[in-house]
Amino acid sequence: MSSKQLVFTVPDECDGMTARVFLRRRCGVSARILTQLKREKDGILRNGQLLKTIDILRSGDLIVLNLPEDKSEIVPVKGELDILYEDENILAVNKPAFMPVHPTKVHQLDTLANIVSYRQNKTGESFVFRAVNRLDRNTSGIILIAKDKFTSTALSNSVEKTYLAVCEGELEKCGTIDVPIMLSPDSKIKRIADQNGSPAVTHFEPVFSNGTHTLIKLRLETGRTHQIRCHMSYLGYPLAGDDLYGGSLDLINRQALHCGYTSFIHPITEERIEIKSPIPKDFVSAFPWIDEVV
Repeated sequence: MSSKQLVFTVPDECDGMTARVFLRRRCGVSARILTQLKREKDGILRNGQLLKTIDILRSGDLIVLNLPEDKSEIVPVKGELDILYEDENILAVNKPAFMPVHPTKVHQLDTLANIVSYRQNKTGESFVFRAVNRLDRNTSGIILIAKDKFTSTALSNSVEKTYLAVCEGELEKCGTIDVPIMLSPDSKIKRIADQNGSPAVTHFEPVFSNGTHTLIKLRLETGRTHQIRCHMSYLGYPLAGDDLYGGSLDLINRQALHCGYTSFIHPITEERIEIKSPIPKDFVSAFPWIDEVV
């Protein structure tokens, strides 16, 4: 089976480290991946030669990890992808509203994963679909997809995201909602703010209000299901179009929530990558003033 290579150069400050310490602490390679690589032929190489994790590294050494190729089992379905960023390790796409990210019993052939699988067949790539972040079916915006296990692990819990939303009412001040969230006893879907729930922290910042609605930016410290929707409803400013949490469907037919910005340190190049997604068309149609303030 063919493999995918990850390449690292040992910097001066890591001279004298063992390979294990360098790969785990400096490069962020998980213990599970290292264990797997030890079982692979030529799994870990230094300057073209087999490397043991107990070996001492020298400045300038070229370390190559040959990750076994993993193949997606998701059914490929033809569709359009709005690609915002791509390299050998990461694919970032702008997910439209009403598209699920992963296949489920109800949605098996109409998901983002199906379309990515189709594209893999066209480009000759082969990787398991690993979404670094998740969005509700009706939420639009940036989805990061890791093309290998290492990148998926390295990016988990380290990606900064900013959401744009339109809430009902006139919200004037910035603030933080630090209230636990739990599944409502009366629903299999809806969340409620409750002290018995899991910790959830949402930061919000008003951008512009027309008197009846407010465009806000949001940043999450935690990633609970429906966190923004639940917290804004708890605050008394439900998202427009979010009838599950008290919002009106008069102007838009889905929760007015969009993941518009993300940034992260690339796990291989160590560069800061910033990705932006344009305001969705249904936002502008429902709230024409958005075009003038964003």
